[in-house]
Amino acid sequence: MAVSSSSFLSTPFLSNSKSTISFAYSVSPAPSPSLRRVVFRSHRRAMTVRSKIREIFMPALSSTMTEGKIVSWLKTEGEKLAKGQSVVVVESDKADMDVETFYDGYLAAIVVGEGETAPVGAAIGLLAETEAEIEEAKNKAASKSSAAVAPSPPPPPATSSPAPAIAQPAPVAAVSDGPRKTVATPYAKKLAKQHKVDIGSIAGTGPFGRITASDVEAAAGIAPSVAPPPPPPPASAAATAKATATSSPPLLPDSSVVPFTAMQSAVSKNMIESLSVPTFRVGYPVNTDALDALYEKVKPKGVTMTALLAKAAGMALAQHPVVNASCKDGKSFTYNSNINIAVAVAINGGLITPVLQDADKLDLYLLSQKWKELVGKARSKQLQPHEYNSGTFTLSNLGMFGVDRFDAILPPGQGAIMAVGASKPTVVADKDGFFSVKNKMMVNVTADHRIVYGADLAAFLQTFAKIVENPDSLTL
Repeated sequence: MAVSSSSFLSTPFLSNSKSTISFAYSVSPAPSPSLRRVVFRSHRRAMTVRSKIREIFMPALSSTMTEGKIVSWLKTEGEKLAKGQSVVVVESDKADMDVETFYDGYLAAIVVGEGETAPVGAAIGLLAETEAEIEEAKNKAASKSSAAVAPSPPPPPATSSPAPAIAQPAPVAAVSDGPRKTVATPYAKKLAKQHKVDIGSIAGTGPFGRITASDVEAAAGIAPSVAPPPPPPPASAAATAKATATSSPPLLPDSSVVPFTAMQSAVSKNMIESLSVPTFRVGYPVNTDALDALYEKVKPKGVTMTALLAKAAGMALAQHPVVNASCKDGKSFTYNSNINIAVAVAINGGLITPVLQDADKLDLYLLSQKWKELVGKARSKQLQPHEYNSGTFTLSNLGMFGVDRFDAILPPGQGAIMAVGASKPTVVADKDGFFSVKNKMMVNVTADHRIVYGADLAAFLQTFAKIVENPDSLTL
């Protein structure tokens, strides 16, 4: 009888690869000596045992992560692993996180080394179930590496004469067997949605099979999204090429080019995305004498100025929910059910915004304790995704650096961001014409004009100022 065994367990970043080993297995009763050889041969069967070689995929550690960097491998090739052990540390666009194994086995091969990057869903290592399968896994890893570095065919030479070849879509290659995560650039996904192209049916030509915008354009049968070349000037082609080459200034001597880290790449992407949102800004001076006095009173108990400002902003947002709303598709907006204040923190290598969830409801002292924990995690790159990607309103404070005022760029997916300057002595006149000195800080809010209007923002800032100028409610 034939016997086979296999099991399929799925995780967000592991898949199975199976090989077959066959050996003789007899199930017949003992025959007479004269017929033993004939009966034995007639009852020989092959038992099939399936080994498992699993691919360790680059996990998606945040909603905006498209690729990750291997910070360090915690285990070496050939080392035995137990379920739940950390195997590798991955740097996402927000934090460094340990990746654990969900299976017992052996780290058979490392596909992506320390310091290298790979797109989400790409194999970064191989996990063998038994020690005997390590060599097979290494051979598989070697074949993957050779396939990854294989030179791609050169692109066809460009032609300056117009041709109807644009209307002919490029053939779509067959998708590999078995379920596999679709890896595509954000712009490619946007194009696929815009042109109603099934992105899962496209074979990517980018690194590790990543789908690029040109792949989507080819599948949709549209012209590449590049500007048409200008008509050639009467000057010679050589002169034109020389002018193009000298159009950008050369690199200065002893200068160095530094590639973006994953976090810097994420910041760059978000800032460019923010340019597509129509924003406006409103500034408001706020008297901080009472807030400064309260801060001196609660500071020994561990309360920070950040916690006071976040609490005041949360209470003001509760009265003006439209400022806490968000518009993500340009066709509707959402009143968020929670008030989660994201606070900008500068860390080594970039900027991150830990989130104080339910800032309007938390006790001031608990809010301060939570903020201290978040800052510690942010600086050690140990924030969990929900601790930095759930903000509904952002607070950025540069007052501790003596900055009078500044404007902040609206983060994608939020309705407003508040920029807080330093509190400084200011000469003011009262209604009777008498002059006095008051501590004032300038608060500027940048908002999405699709959902927040000038009157909405002015009313919100008035409420915020009243809470700060009469801060007793912050300690209730």
